[in-house]
Amino acid sequence: MEQVNLVLEQYLRCFLNYHQDDWVHLLALVEYAYNNAPHSSTGMSPFEVVHGYASSPFSALVKPPGDLAVIPPGVDDCATKVQDAWGEVTTALHKVKEAFKKWADWKRQPAPAYAVGDEVFISTKHLKNQRPCRKLSYQYVNPNIVTEVLNEVTVKEWYEPAEMVIGAVVTHIGGDYPKISFEKHPSQESTKLLYFAPKFYQHILALVFAIQEINKNPKILPNLTLGFHILDNYFKAKMAYHTTLDLLFKSCSFIPSYQCGSKKNLVGAIGGLGLDTSTYMSDVLGLYKIPQISYGSFHSAMSDIYFPPFYRMVPNEELQYVGIVQLLLHFRWTWVGLITTDNQAGEHFLQALKPMLSKHGICSAFTERAPIKDHLDTASDVMQNFYTNSSVFLESKANAIIVNGETSIIIWLSVVTWLRSLTDLGDTERSYAGKVWITTAQIDFAFTSIQTSWDLEIFHGALSFAIHFSDLPGFQTFLQMVKPPWTKEDGFFKNFWEEEFGCLFPNSRRTTANNELCSGEEKLANVPSTFFEMSMTGHSYSIYNIVYAVAYALHSKHIKDKVTKVCVTTEPWQLHSFLHWLSFNNSAGDEIVLNDHGELAGGFDLRNLVTFSNMSYVRVKVGRLDPQPAPRKELTIQEDKITWAKRLTHMPPLSVCNDPCKPGYSKKKKEGEKFCCYDCDPCPDGKISDQEDMESCVACPEGHYSTSSQDQCIPKTPNFLSFAEPLGIVFSSLTLSASLLTALVLAIFVKHRDTPIVKANNRSLTYLLLVSILLCFLCSLLFIGRPKQLTCLLRQTAFGIVFSVAVSSVLAKTVTVVVAFMASKPENIFRKWMGKRMTYCIVISCSLVQVTICTLWLSFSPPFPDMDKHSLSREIIVQCNEGSRAFFYCVLGYMGFLATICCAVSFLARKLPDSFNEAKFITFSMLVFCSVWLSFVPAYLSTKGKDMVAMEIFSILSSSAGLLGCIFSPKCYIMILKPELNSRKHLIRKKHHDL
Repeated sequence: MEQVNLVLEQYLRCFLNYHQDDWVHLLALVEYAYNNAPHSSTGMSPFEVVHGYASSPFSALVKPPGDLAVIPPGVDDCATKVQDAWGEVTTALHKVKEAFKKWADWKRQPAPAYAVGDEVFISTKHLKNQRPCRKLSYQYVNPNIVTEVLNEVTVKEWYEPAEMVIGAVVTHIGGDYPKISFEKHPSQESTKLLYFAPKFYQHILALVFAIQEINKNPKILPNLTLGFHILDNYFKAKMAYHTTLDLLFKSCSFIPSYQCGSKKNLVGAIGGLGLDTSTYMSDVLGLYKIPQISYGSFHSAMSDIYFPPFYRMVPNEELQYVGIVQLLLHFRWTWVGLITTDNQAGEHFLQALKPMLSKHGICSAFTERAPIKDHLDTASDVMQNFYTNSSVFLESKANAIIVNGETSIIIWLSVVTWLRSLTDLGDTERSYAGKVWITTAQIDFAFTSIQTSWDLEIFHGALSFAIHFSDLPGFQTFLQMVKPPWTKEDGFFKNFWEEEFGCLFPNSRRTTANNELCSGEEKLANVPSTFFEMSMTGHSYSIYNIVYAVAYALHSKHIKDKVTKVCVTTEPWQLHSFLHWLSFNNSAGDEIVLNDHGELAGGFDLRNLVTFSNMSYVRVKVGRLDPQPAPRKELTIQEDKITWAKRLTHMPPLSVCNDPCKPGYSKKKKEGEKFCCYDCDPCPDGKISDQEDMESCVACPEGHYSTSSQDQCIPKTPNFLSFAEPLGIVFSSLTLSASLLTALVLAIFVKHRDTPIVKANNRSLTYLLLVSILLCFLCSLLFIGRPKQLTCLLRQTAFGIVFSVAVSSVLAKTVTVVVAFMASKPENIFRKWMGKRMTYCIVISCSLVQVTICTLWLSFSPPFPDMDKHSLSREIIVQCNEGSRAFFYCVLGYMGFLATICCAVSFLARKLPDSFNEAKFITFSMLVFCSVWLSFVPAYLSTKGKDMVAMEIFSILSSSAGLLGCIFSPKCYIMILKPELNSRKHLIRKKHHDL
């Protein structure tokens, strides 16, 4: 009908006068001309199609009726002709349709792109003139020259009206937005579409998929149909105000607070992907108390509020920081780089993460803030700045780089790397070969439409914290249905399809290399993952759950009110009470619960990016970040599933300021450097470091010592003189040999007890001296073997008493010689001292003093077994602690005192005339005795452990052997080898000779 009106208007336009007041008279002729004109599609006029025959020509109408050239046919003939005419019309219209399709598909050219200086006709549709009727006026007026190309953006949206509508603000298309100069209306500012993020089209499809599932499910909102309204914010946060108002109203123009159209039944809003967009949306939606649920992972101040009006279908971002720290600690990456966006979200990221890194001994090698591109005129400056600073992170020793922000930062990184590769050739490839990129959940590995020939190889092996998602039943089947012809309500599909497959739709204003038209045979499954994924993504999964959350909230409200039409009584603000306590299981079986802060109560997945040469990739789940386990155990990693970056020399790669300190070394801070940069100092003796990069060396436990490499502690070996070791065997043999020899000498003296040589030197003292020497030899056995309580008590005391008896006996023998010589003179006072009583008195009195000292020693501070773990570095000295050093030195001192007196007396009596005078032999024995024990004191004080014991045993054996050899060897020589000299006759002759 509209086309018919246009044709009639064209007829009238050609014959009207200027004042347009004669059209009524021409209307009948116009009607006649149209009804009798053959149609191009059917070849017949409308009159002939309806009546079955052609009408009379106009010239015949002015003749008399009898002269009519055409006689109307009969009824039967008329019906037959009408039927035939309709068949011909149907065939003709089908051919016309095919012809139209052919010409529309192959011959139609894209609309021209206007440029400044072009001449164009101006449509009069929106222009006023002086003529009475606009329909009959000229449609276009004189050619005009184009002076400026205004906004080329057509608002992208998808609107499906219904009883209840869920709104959404997505991020799919990017453009260049001018600065607001306040010189003209903002809507007149020139805005250009520059790029698309085709991968984000899945966010839109996930929402539609969820809506369709709910509308088909009779168990959810059985008497209500959900609709949706999806708008794009064009990667620009300030567009959020515009798009949010569009969600609320069907406005005829953008005038805040004015409602020019009918109000929508908007019950909830989804969005946005970023912090700024979500905040701006909340400013508007909060006025109307409409629930807003975001699907992006970012920090928001509203997260600290209990039961906020703003919800998020993602876990709290702070949990990611804990996961990042635990990931770095797991792989011992202590020298890392930080890249974030130069905005409020990036600043919060740095303020939250840096203290956590420092607390756990991790340093940031660099901090790079990626600039946010706002205007095209600054893009070159931004690119130059980021390209210059890229050397900081590409050439840094930090191989672990934490990237925070949004998907745009991945685009920037790939752009910068590509630019550097053009100038640095292979150097750039080598610089990023060992990098491990650690990304936060907000980042998706996606490219824009202008990066179709690029790949993600630089991000191969990246570790990403991702929003948890599961495969939804039927979602891939739904995606396979997305192809031309697609629903015309989808304002995003045309641009998406043309960008993905490089083809054109009819009437498209774009151009391609070959201007090939889209056939509809293209498949999304063939699109690389950087541009579209057939599997569910984290953000799409969140959107899907958001739609179900709103639907379940409406359903709960419906059940509570017990009404058949929820839309009659439901207001958006009434859903808050149901969203606060929402809990349900989605079609994938995952439980969806919002916590008290309006956030998803759950964790993140740790995924490993594995890229392929065809620009696709897969994200392998290699870990889980769960907030519920014990502290420091939130992150679980399956390291065997991780695929690392290519051309690595060490797996997992190292990311440290300097080579780690090996075991046996500890860190030493470098002046002027961060604490992660340090030198390595070897551990001192007694301390070790058994791991790499130990802050300080630790002392070995008591009873252990460090190895030469200072990397482990070894138990110290006991140090004591045992019977089994060679020195112990030697001393034991010497002791037994000397004891046997002493016993043999004693036996000789007993055998020859009646001989003059034995009787002349006080036989009883001789026996006592030999027995004491024998005991002295045997005392040395108390010093061999592991010290025990009994041996410790007897060692020094028995040795001191026995030696005192021996020295006292020698002193008594010496005194006896002197007294005997003195008594040989007449009337000498010493004659009355002659006899055994004097000798026994000397021995007993001198020995009793030593016995008293030892008794006091054992009474007040007795010796005891002890272990000295510190004197020797690698051995524990098992010794007898003397208890009281004073008593020990008293014993030695008294014994030395007796030896000195004995030596002095014997030295004075050495030349007394007597055939068997022992004084000179005693003098020699005392000299040996004193020499040995004087040497013993410094040697004893300068040695430790079994060396000190060996020194004391040697002193005991030497001094005892000196007494035995010097005193008794001459007598044994006479008794055994020169028995003729052992006679009274020889004694008397010798005595007279001496006189």
